[in-house]
Amino acid sequence: MQTEHFALNLADHNFLMTLTAKGQLSARVFKRATALLELHRGKTLRSISETLQVSYQAVANWRDNYQASGLQALHDKPRSGRPVVIDGKQRASITALACSTPPQGHARWTLRLLADKAVELGYCETLSHTAARKVLKKTICSRI
Repeated sequence: MQTEHFALNLADHNFLMTLTAKGQLSARVFKRATALLELHRGKTLRSISETLQVSYQAVANWRDNYQASGLQALHDKPRSGRPVVIDGKQRASITALACSTPPQGHARWTLRLLADKAVELGYCETLSHTAARKVLKKTICSRI
C-alpha cells in the first residue's frame, strides 16, 4: 500500500526548524514539532514513534491535526474544567478574616466558624470548612 508523502510548506518548515533549535519548548511541543519535521523528511510513522517513544497513533494524530489546522496543532487546545468557585478577591477576604480577632466567646477561629462567618458576610455563597482549609493552606497566616 503506497502512502501519500507528507510535506510541510516552506514557511512552516522554517518556523519549526527555528522553534526546535531554540531549545526552550515544552516537551509536548518539541515532540510534535520534531515529528512533523521527520515526517517531512520522509520517515515513517512507526520509526518516528519509536524514536520519540510515543505511540504510532499519537504521531498519526499529530500529522492529521497539522493537516487540519496548521501550526495550531503544536499546542494543546484549551480544556474545559471546573470553573473557579472562589476567586482571588474572595480568598483574600477569607484570609483577612482568619487573621482578624475571633468572635467573642472563642479563643481562635475554627474552620467551621470561619466558613460560616465568610458566608454570613457575603464573601461567597457557600463555603465548607474543607474549602476554607484549602484557602488558608496557601497563606502564611497561622492564627487557626
